[in-house]
Amino acid sequence: MASLNQWIEGARPRTLPAAIAPVLIGTSIAYVELHGSSAGVDWAPFVVRALTALIVALALQIGVNYSNDYSDGIRGTDEVRVGPVRLVGQKLASPQSVKFAAFGCFGVAALGGLILVLLTGTWWLILVGLAAIVAAWFYTGGKHPYGYAGLGELFVFVFFGLVAVMGSTYVQTLNFPGLAVIGGVASGLLSVAILIVNNLRDIPTDRLSGKRTLAVRIGDQATRNLYSLTIIAPFFLAALIALTGYKPAIIALGALPLAIPPLRIVRSGSNGRDLIPALAGTGKLLLAFAVLLSLGLVISA
Repeated sequence: MASLNQWIEGARPRTLPAAIAPVLIGTSIAYVELHGSSAGVDWAPFVVRALTALIVALALQIGVNYSNDYSDGIRGTDEVRVGPVRLVGQKLASPQSVKFAAFGCFGVAALGGLILVLLTGTWWLILVGLAAIVAAWFYTGGKHPYGYAGLGELFVFVFFGLVAVMGSTYVQTLNFPGLAVIGGVASGLLSVAILIVNNLRDIPTDRLSGKRTLAVRIGDQATRNLYSLTIIAPFFLAALIALTGYKPAIIALGALPLAIPPLRIVRSGSNGRDLIPALAGTGKLLLAFAVLLSLGLVISA
């Protein structure tokens, strides 16, 4: 039976910045919008909605991690892997218990989503929540998982970028400002970078197991080039935000030094376990970028 530490490792905490960052950015954009309105910021509901959105995002991220562990484990694609603990693949926990953990997390996300629906009175958000849960499960689950077809990066960009940032803004303001779109693209690109370096590390084993990720499809060098693009582009977007009337947002460039170590590792041609520090470094970069961009936006208000 898996220990508590192994269950925590199975949740893949290095990926959690992908859940925290978009909520942080979306909430800061909402603050800017509300601060500039006649009504101002009503702090009690603002904090409740922000924390609920964060719980939803974290539950979805952990749920998809357990779901991937379960689905890859029963297919046998996790038997020879480097990187984080594989609860099913390493036979540390039963497939059913990992599946139960995944759906438990999805249940928490659904409950949080329903609370946001009740708080906002926006019933169509239920459809967005259902789409997010379905996307989380079928990333590696079901008969035709889209993660095995090279579409994982696209769905991460949409749900952990655009949807998460714009959704976090919407539940506070009930509208979609253009700033949330730019913030969603920036957050989504850095979230995609986490997946890219993860799939770059797994190219040899994914190819052998028939898992046709984007990295497997486009090859090693093109994957490294794509990683570089997703790491660098968000800083140009932060500069664009600063130029469009939110000058303090330029402090997001302060996260740029954190991009250098993982970028150097990926560009050096490192493989296997040598890429693990790049995975952790990319997560730290995403979180630092989100914190600094959010701080700059709040100051600009």
